Amino acid sequence: MSQERLYKVLVGPIVSEKSTMIAEKANQIAFVVVPDATKTEVKQAVELCFKVQVVSVQILTLKGKKKRFGRYNGARSNVRKAYVTLAAGQDINFSQEVK
Repeated sequence: MSQERLYKVLVGPIVSEKSTMIAEKANQIAFVVVPDATKTEVKQAVELCFKVQVVSVQILTLKGKKKRFGRYNGARSNVRKAYVTLAAGQDINFSQEVK
């Protein structure tokens, strides 16, 4: 796996009230990932970018809602999420500066 590909796998973290509660209870962090990302790619990308140990990865795809735009029917884009479980004692702090 090339490092260039791994840097492109993670689109961004999901920072919401629900994902914060999950992070406190189960030591999981939620990320939006590219549509063709695999579990091994997500694991390697998180370990490379944040220098933490990943225990497991769960991936799901949320289908886009069907919406009307004026008189036209359309749909929002699908979103692929990854829930990454970190090892005990590991944490990712998104508020600190990345070097």
